[in-house]
Amino acid sequence: MSRAGNVRKSSTCLQVASTANTFEFFLQYGLTSLRFSSSLFLALGDSGVGKTSFLYQYTDGQFNSKFITTVGIDFRERRVTYNSTGPDGSSGRRQKIHMQLWDTAGQERFRSLTTAFFRDAMGFILLFDLTNEQSFLNVRNWMSQLQVHAYCENPDVILCGNKCDLVDQRAVSEEEARDLAEKYGIPYFETSAANGQNVNQAVDVLLDLIMKRMERCVDKSWIPDGTFRTNGHNNADLAEASEGSKCGC
Repeated sequence: MSRAGNVRKSSTCLQVASTANTFEFFLQYGLTSLRFSSSLFLALGDSGVGKTSFLYQYTDGQFNSKFITTVGIDFRERRVTYNSTGPDGSSGRRQKIHMQLWDTAGQERFRSLTTAFFRDAMGFILLFDLTNEQSFLNVRNWMSQLQVHAYCENPDVILCGNKCDLVDQRAVSEEEARDLAEKYGIPYFETSAANGQNVNQAVDVLLDLIMKRMERCVDKSWIPDGTFRTNGHNNADLAEASEGSKCGC
């Protein structure tokens, strides 16, 4: 995947407007091509795991060790060019993507605010601190929250063990982390917001997962009844169809 050089920066807290689920938008209007779209990513994880630094490294290619703890919701933006590939590996259409990367507070007291944004996000970057075992153990709690509050029970997620540059302070082994990621069926990356290791690669993989899901979702006939959860407007048909069924998106 290639990237455009256009980066827009924003650090205005609590000004992210809640929008209709983008997957539902594509379905409602029956779009058959994705020439330009907006992708909303949400960074999750305990306080202090490096979410803000990770996003800053991705959008600006810089590391700032003096970030203060995020209060509520913050966000950054970046525009990229996505090159889709066909089933046979052939190059597809180039698509411009406007990425909004939402930075969430990890503290428990902000949890209700954080989960309110889950259904609007299309993909999730779940981070833990490789030097903090408790943040790794809490990954299970974050995954449980996603299964309840995200747009479906099986959203697109990548797991990132951050601060891999702090080798001498490491408290979680790569094997443990990969085993957990395999349990949930999600990709795992060891990243460093300090030196940029695997930061771009991790986001690239998440974007690829999202775009492939969106391309499948354009075909309405592919979507099982009850797959999507509406944004606060449940209807009887969706509720009835989703009973006893697993997410198929």
